[in-house]
Amino acid sequence: MNHLSKGWRLAFGAAVAGLTMISATAVMAATTVNVWCWDTNFNGAAMRAAAEDYNKTHPDVTIAINDSMAQQDIRDKLQTQLLANNTDGLPDIVLIEDDVAQKYLQSFPGAFVPLGDSIDMSQFAQYKVAPATLDGKSYSLPFDSGVTGFFYRTDYLAAAGYNDADLQGIDWDKMIQIGKDVKAKTGHNLLSWDSTGDGIIRIMMQSAGKWYFNDDGSLNILDNAPLKAALETYGKLMQADIVKTVSGWTDYTGAFTSGDTTGTIDGVWMTGTVKSQPDQAGKWGVAPIPKLAGVDGATNYSSEGGSSWYVLSSAPAKDAAIDFLKTIWAGDKDFYQKILVGQGAFSAWMPAVDGDAYKSSDPFFGNQPVWKNFSDWQAKIPGIEYGIYTAEVDQAVLAQLPAIAKGGSVDDALKAINDQAQTQIQ
Repeated sequence: MNHLSKGWRLAFGAAVAGLTMISATAVMAATTVNVWCWDTNFNGAAMRAAAEDYNKTHPDVTIAINDSMAQQDIRDKLQTQLLANNTDGLPDIVLIEDDVAQKYLQSFPGAFVPLGDSIDMSQFAQYKVAPATLDGKSYSLPFDSGVTGFFYRTDYLAAAGYNDADLQGIDWDKMIQIGKDVKAKTGHNLLSWDSTGDGIIRIMMQSAGKWYFNDDGSLNILDNAPLKAALETYGKLMQADIVKTVSGWTDYTGAFTSGDTTGTIDGVWMTGTVKSQPDQAGKWGVAPIPKLAGVDGATNYSSEGGSSWYVLSSAPAKDAAIDFLKTIWAGDKDFYQKILVGQGAFSAWMPAVDGDAYKSSDPFFGNQPVWKNFSDWQAKIPGIEYGIYTAEVDQAVLAQLPAIAKGGSVDDALKAINDQAQTQIQ
């Protein structure tokens, strides 16, 4: 925590000193567990399914779900109230994205319950446990996995003489060559790229088990081999003229769902979007992502996105909240089959992958065992430490991508990223 100022630490420590001052009587009397999340059709729907299952055996506990707030509104409200030592109106359970978890845990010590004291965290994908672990304590109940894959049009690859076997265990140099061949034969670019985000850089970097920071929280930019290789690979992709650059989410997803581009590299949660065009059934496949060429520790497995459930120490229904999470989210295989089929929520709780839904083949993807494949890849994702300033460094990286796309110096870009990030996180 030496990257947080002493004043910050003292202020936050004082702000949350009284968060756990709740009587056992008040906790036991509470029968309503309030939950905050932000997506009615995804995490909200999954939480409602969990509440329905829990109420079968706990009819006296009401799980009240507020999924009408925007994600940023939840972040702002949590930070503002915890800083002011005012927990009135805050929920018992809140959903937080993995890449900002450490900012809350380190800034507000004592504000969240160490769930690892009550729930067996060894049963979850460890790359999901790591972001919410601090000083040996695990604070989150991992929710959705962001395990990545290469979603691709099998007919486009076949036209260039490639099949799924040709995509197994390859590096990015091979992927670029495949992209060139596919474009030469079909006229279709390999990927679409949203110029408003840097997701592909993050995916590449994590696949080699590195992030923007050292273990002590200090910046790790200039000597970060996976980050440098990711930026170099991005330059190669763009200069090979096999990427369609767009701006915004709608244009990004529309590029591959329309058949304009060959596919996309993204999290498992993209499956539903890919399948939104039923006329393309049987024309899609999913393969592991490429690995960074020439990088120690490089793998074909990574993550993009994902969030987890947290219980506030100030929660009036803290005990009921923990029991609910332990009973359903860390103990019910059938529940996870339900939300996989209903919401496309891919579990980070590893016992769930033994269920029937995870073993099934999908005709849309040429009868590939898609969920089984994703679960196998998930177990191999390298864990990383997001630190507390990921968003700030993301912006510094994003600012350098246009120059790299045109053949600019990656070493110069790394220096600029380092300089901007140092300025922003002071």
